[in-house]
Amino acid sequence: MRKRSATPQSRYAAIPLRCNPRIRGLLRREVLVMRFAATELSGPVVVELEPHTDERGTFARLFCREEFDVQGLDPAVAQVNLASSARAGTVRGLHYQAEPMAESKLVRCVRGSLFDVAVDVRPASPTYLRHVVVELTARSLRALYVPTGFAHGYQTCADDTEILYLTSQLYSPRHERGLRHDDPALAISWPLPVSVISDKDARWPLVVDDHAELGQAR
Repeated sequence: MRKRSATPQSRYAAIPLRCNPRIRGLLRREVLVMRFAATELSGPVVVELEPHTDERGTFARLFCREEFDVQGLDPAVAQVNLASSARAGTVRGLHYQAEPMAESKLVRCVRGSLFDVAVDVRPASPTYLRHVVVELTARSLRALYVPTGFAHGYQTCADDTEILYLTSQLYSPRHERGLRHDDPALAISWPLPVSVISDKDARWPLVVDDHAELGQAR
């Protein structure tokens, strides 16, 4: 997976158009762009839509390989997944994959709302084990880009919530890793009591018990 050094330098970075000249003018007229906002941690990025509205309704770009490339984000898409949870308070995660199958994710709520979390799991990082939280809702269609080196998880804040996410790498059970959502070392303040969580997610080892390889299943 390519690792890029560029990071957003302002809350909403300008997006240059680097497409085929025959369609560049159309894109400029329609103003179909996305906005990229840095978070408190280096790596995760909030992606905002810039919808175009006319008498037909609304149109917005959810993903563009070239715009991600310009921002220094991994534009690869290997899988597109849809997850749904019937009950508010459901927790999934925190998940990531070890090398060589490490993956980045673009996570978007398409129904309901959720409390989305990315945790820095890079041992050499100055923000190791710190996390960033972003509220994702179907109304805003805001997305969170989670780069490699971060674990990802969420809690649904409404019944019947659906999440669409793109991953840069194929799912590999052999490389799957995880962190406990209630690990004291992470100190994540989840907004609701946990109503549903899988047995596997509830059994991820605590950080203090897993120095050899962070988050490896036992």
